[in-house]
Amino acid sequence: MIKNSLYFSVFFLLSMNIVHAQSNLLESVKKNPKDAIEMCNKFKELNKRGISASSDEAVSYVSKKNKLTPVNAEILSIYVIGIHCPNVM
Repeated sequence: MIKNSLYFSVFFLLSMNIVHAQSNLLESVKKNPKDAIEMCNKFKELNKRGISASSDEAVSYVSKKNKLTPVNAEILSIYVIGIHCPNVM
C-alpha cells in the first residue's frame, strides 16, 4: 500500500510539472507576439519548400531558438500556429 502511494505521489508531482511547463509555454506565446510571428514566418518559409511546421527541421529550429527540449518545442509550435498562423501546415 505504501509503495502504491509513493508511485502515485511521484506520478502526480511529475504530471504537475508538465502541466506547469505547458502553461508557461502558452503564456510565452501570448506575451511575445513578435517572437511568435517570427516563428510563423519561418514555418511559412518551410511550407514553401514543402516542409511541414511539425517536421524535425521545424522542431529543431524552435528548440534551438528557444532553448527547449524537442517535446516542448513541438508544444510551443502548436501554440504559435494555433494562435498566430493557423493556415501554416
